[in-house]
Amino acid sequence: MVLRREIDTKTWSGGIANVTKRRLPIGIQTFRHLREQDCYYVDKTAYLRRLIDEGRYYFLSRPRRFGKSLFLDTCKELFEGAEGLFEGRGWRGP
Repeated sequence: MVLRREIDTKTWSGGIANVTKRRLPIGIQTFRHLREQDCYYVDKTAYLRRLIDEGRYYFLSRPRRFGKSLFLDTCKELFEGAEGLFEGRGWRGP
């Protein structure tokens, strides 16, 4: 049996907390657009500090469609100083 609920276009108050409905990032490939358009994505900004502090070279070996380019674009935004994009994320500044 499949249970369906009507979901409001803004929030759904089922379960423990209110969940804000966001867009799926279909065709969006930059961190800036994901953040500005409030899309769903897997936040990997907490890994940035560790990558910056440890080691020198990295080989990002993941299957296709696993977010390698998006992660590199996230790094680019960080190094270009776009601090506003990282508010409320796992990144903790210098």
